Amino acid sequence: MDRKTGTTRLTRAKVATFSILFSILTVQADQKETHLEVYKTPTCGCCVGWIKHLEAHNFKSEVYHPENISLLKQEKGIKRQFQSCHTGVSKNGHVFEGHIPARFINEFLASPPRNSIGLSVPGMPVGSPGMEVGDKFLPYKVLTLMKDGSIEVFKEVNSMSEQYDPAG
Repeated sequence: MDRKTGTTRLTRAKVATFSILFSILTVQADQKETHLEVYKTPTCGCCVGWIKHLEAHNFKSEVYHPENISLLKQEKGIKRQFQSCHTGVSKNGHVFEGHIPARFINEFLASPPRNSIGLSVPGMPVGSPGMEVGDKFLPYKVLTLMKDGSIEVFKEVNSMSEQYDPAG
């Protein structure tokens, strides 16, 4: 047996093994990230804060600045009274309107309620992700938006800590 050939084969085998392991780990890491397209106006600072919140919780976002964001929201089925300053859209088409904590988006995506189109936090509640003002906080509701235009309460958020920790 040629020693040099044996070593080359061993090296190729190692490279192939490492390549396979790297591919598996890359796919697993990608599966843990949640991808959202985020639509917002170019000048909204609180939207940037919400995006940073998402990225800190393993979300990957692509940001777009449509000419007519109101039309986009209407086309996605988000009624005016449930709108906020930005809209996230998942790969499977679910919408996430406003300052929704990442943990509730993940919870929704893990088991979307039947006949729902997504979640909404209407307005811009002080203390929600992207709307932090020191330790100020106003309780708010995360709403499930249904295909028929109705809503259901997905979560009631009564403290700042409930946005991040299930125990609140």
